Amino acid sequence: MTITLTETAAKHINSQIEKSGKGIGLRVGVKKSGCSGFAYTMAIADEVQESDRVFESYGAKVLVSNESLPYLDGTEIEYAKQGLGHAFKFNNPNVKDQCGCGESFAV
Repeated sequence: MTITLTETAAKHINSQIEKSGKGIGLRVGVKKSGCSGFAYTMAIADEVQESDRVFESYGAKVLVSNESLPYLDGTEIEYAKQGLGHAFKFNNPNVKDQCGCGESFAV
């Protein structure tokens, strides 16, 4: 099982941690939400929890709980220009369908 970051995503994560002065990586998960079933969750992680798997790319860490890992296995997270701003984009091979607004997905 694996989660990877693009170099741009890793740089953004490390920059945000440096700016905040705390954190060890990006915690990524899924929650039941939206019309398709699941939505991604993200937060700066301050510690590794017992149920976490830690993945590292380009010097940045991604923490994923064992509960969320089956939905995220094989995902590449990138940080890209989207409209007028920038956002994380999940290239998740497990997604079978997405809602029209792109906020939720089904596996």
